[in-house]
This record gives sequence, structure tokens and C-alpha cells, in this order.
Amino acid sequence: MRIGNDRRNDDFEINVVSLIDVLLTLLMFFVLTTTFVQHSRLKVELPQASAEDRDMQPPAVTVMVDREGHFYVGSDEVMGEGVEPLKAAIASVAGDDRNQTVTIRADAMTAHQNVVTAMDALGQLGFTHLSIATTPTQSETGK
Repeated sequence: MRIGNDRRNDDFEINVVSLIDVLLTLLMFFVLTTTFVQHSRLKVELPQASAEDRDMQPPAVTVMVDREGHFYVGSDEVMGEGVEPLKAAIASVAGDDRNQTVTIRADAMTAHQNVVTAMDALGQLGFTHLSIATTPTQSETGK
């Protein structure tokens, strides 16, 4: 019998199967929760206008669009969805004069589609003089 001289050369192994399972689970989690195209994170700067002295006559027709996409012609809210109720409200306020300037005042956080809907309604009615209300830049408000 050899009792002290026989050393067993056992190979020491680390079982990595469970580690691979955890890594694949994490990989699947990150791949499924990551959005590769993020249009909502694009920074868009809204247009600014100079605050020069202009002919400040109030326009006869003002179309306002709030944050939620509700339309107002003058101070009256347009009831109904789509272009047709908006066209009817604009036609009742504007009358027959299609050469007057119409101002669109849209909230900065409203959907772009709402502004396009207002412009489409005005175009279908025959208005060609449109203006979009803006706010002056920060450097011009400090004058």
C-alpha cells in the first residue's frame, strides 16, 4: 500500500453552464427592451422669429390648437373631429373674404398633424395668406 506518496491529480473544473444561462438571459432582456430607433429622443428646435415692429393689426381669423389637439376658431371651441367641423367653423367666422390673413396659434407640444389639419382646412376653403404665431427669441425679450 502506498499511503502518502500517491497524489491524485484530479482536474479541477468550474461548471459554467449556469453562468452561460444567466448571461444569455441578460442578453435576451437587453435586446428585447432596447429600442434601436428612437424618434422621440430627437431634439427639434422650434422656429423662432424676430420681434421687429410690424403692422400689428389683429387678424380677423385666428385658429388655435391646444396641447390635446382641440381646435378653437376665435374664442369658440370647434366641436367634432376632423377637417369638416373645422372648415364649417372657419367659414362661419371668416365670411366670404378669402384674402384676409389667418393666424394659426399652436401649442409647442401639440402633434404636428393637428397643425397640418388646420392648414389643410384653410387651404380647402381657399385661404392663401397664413401666418403661424411664434414667440420671440430669448435674446430679443431682454431688450
